Amino acid sequence: MRPIAIAVAALAIMSAAHAEEPAPDSENGRFTFNQVADGYLRLDTRTGQVSLCTKRTVGWACQTVPDERSALEAEIARLQSDNAALKKEMIARAIPLPGTRTEPPSNSQLELKLPSDADVDRAMAFMERLWRRLIDMVQRVQRDIDRKGLQ
Repeated sequence: MRPIAIAVAALAIMSAAHAEEPAPDSENGRFTFNQVADGYLRLDTRTGQVSLCTKRTVGWACQTVPDERSALEAEIARLQSDNAALKKEMIARAIPLPGTRTEPPSNSQLELKLPSDADVDRAMAFMERLWRRLIDMVQRVQRDIDRKGLQ
């Protein structure tokens, strides 16, 4: 019974010593460490990159944790380059860019162009044809109503 108690006590002492193992050096405050089940999470306070550090047989080894921020930054860079290319294309085709205001012409350059007499005559002829068709349609509807009323 005594050997079992000694073995349990030795195991408890070894596990306590392993749990109290100090964290790796923080390099003058650049890194912060948080203990997790597998080791330590290391945060680089200058770059914001997170790594998982574990104790290996040869020492500590840190592996970078995948970061969605880098994927987002890559997508932002891609969209910015697409936007710049589209703006260049619009400028090449003399299309005004959205959100930009063009200066109105000065009073000396402002010229009012009125329609010619031929343009006015065409517009009047169109309106006259439209008016006649409307009157004809109203007269047909009136005749249809009168016929249905007599039956």
